[in-house]
Amino acid sequence: MDEEVDEVSEPLGASSAAGRAALAKRWAPIHYQDVDRTGSHGLEGRGDYLTRVDFDGDWISTNNWDNTPSHPLLAHVYHTVVETSTHWYIIYTFFHPRDWTDTIFDTEHENDAEGVLLVVGRDGSEYGQLLGSVTVAHKDFYSFLPSGSPFTGNHESVDGTLSFASFEGVNHPITAQEAKGHGLKAWPSYDIDGDGVKYFPSLTTAEEPASIYDNDVRYKLIDGFGPEGLWPRRQLATLFTSGSFLGDKSGGCGITSSLCSTNSANAPWGWDDQNDGSILRGEIATDPVKLTTYYFKTPAGLSSTYTFNPFQNVGDPNAP
Repeated sequence: MDEEVDEVSEPLGASSAAGRAALAKRWAPIHYQDVDRTGSHGLEGRGDYLTRVDFDGDWISTNNWDNTPSHPLLAHVYHTVVETSTHWYIIYTFFHPRDWTDTIFDTEHENDAEGVLLVVGRDGSEYGQLLGSVTVAHKDFYSFLPSGSPFTGNHESVDGTLSFASFEGVNHPITAQEAKGHGLKAWPSYDIDGDGVKYFPSLTTAEEPASIYDNDVRYKLIDGFGPEGLWPRRQLATLFTSGSFLGDKSGGCGITSSLCSTNSANAPWGWDDQNDGSILRGEIATDPVKLTTYYFKTPAGLSSTYTFNPFQNVGDPNAP
């Protein structure tokens, strides 16, 4: 499609919803989604398209597998911004209705949500400097640093370099997800292998890929703390249980029933690395300062006091 530039001139610094949206748009990833059309339960690759949790018009997560073939999969990505006086911590959550496989040697489950934490230093400029990232790939986290970052590895080693590409006149980080299981890393640690879609961020436009080869698709950012977000619905009995999306075996999930697991996709406050020591489940989102200083050695002066963190009831996410 023709390039469309969103308005992102809202000033930052007061934790306004518009300011957080502008910040999230500024650093939102250019996203490469690998697609596998073979064996995808007849979806011809659509099982790997990004969308929103309520893509089917309801907030019932146990019918998402069933409803995937019959509804448009318009691309959306959830974001949350947590703030201190020295840094912004931005989570981007990429949702798929199905985590699927075409082999009896792997499992499937309804719903899939993986993502990335970006750490942005507040250096006096409008949108700061991107200093580091931690991605979610199944039960493991992976860290990537841009060239020249003052961060270095700490209790966890750095897994690679964060790459960038220009979009609407500024550089954005590039992330990529696998087909089927949708593990997420910084590109090119994952990459499109044959079929695949390239997504670009927007504050206003959500598109469904025209084909499994579409290399110019807009995803619309959704404020995860806002009225369309997931955090306000964390107690919704039809959607979540203990930080995981509800998911059942209906609608053909699993090549055989035994291969379909239930309640297996986690929300950001349920993301967990299986072996990263003292970092608890969900702290990549709820306490990103703790995770950042565990994963990275950081320059002196990093504040540990949140000025905006609705996960910890600090700040009003509905403030204008």
